[in-house]
Amino acid sequence: MSNSASPPPAHVEHLNSPTFRALGLPFSEMVRAGETLYLSGQIGTRPGTLTLAPGGLKTEARQALQNIRAALEAHGYSMAHVVKCTVMLADMADWPAFNAIYTEFFTAPLPARSAFGNAALALGGRVEIDVIASTRL
Repeated sequence: MSNSASPPPAHVEHLNSPTFRALGLPFSEMVRAGETLYLSGQIGTRPGTLTLAPGGLKTEARQALQNIRAALEAHGYSMAHVVKCTVMLADMADWPAFNAIYTEFFTAPLPARSAFGNAALALGGRVEIDVIASTRL
């Protein structure tokens, strides 16, 4: 028995934009499995960096959503392809403020969504957003 990992099935593709690859993070930006796209969680970091956008929840949420849009567009997709969002907030009291930003990025029909509070997020961020998208509109 070999200790090396088996390659992914042929219908699974790991997608990484040049900007993402340059960060050297230990995960894929996006994985396409059949007609489903799984995007890694996005926090409000400035593009191509691990530095949070200054200004707190509103600027971090806007930047995280811009990062999601950029990741999708880098691979030929758009926010219209998103079918599910999971939102992690460092403080659930930020829920109304987050919703105001969120609605700037999605139009009806809106993706399904869930949210939960978390004591700590990566890089001390206020929000992380994980999305699943379909390759079909």
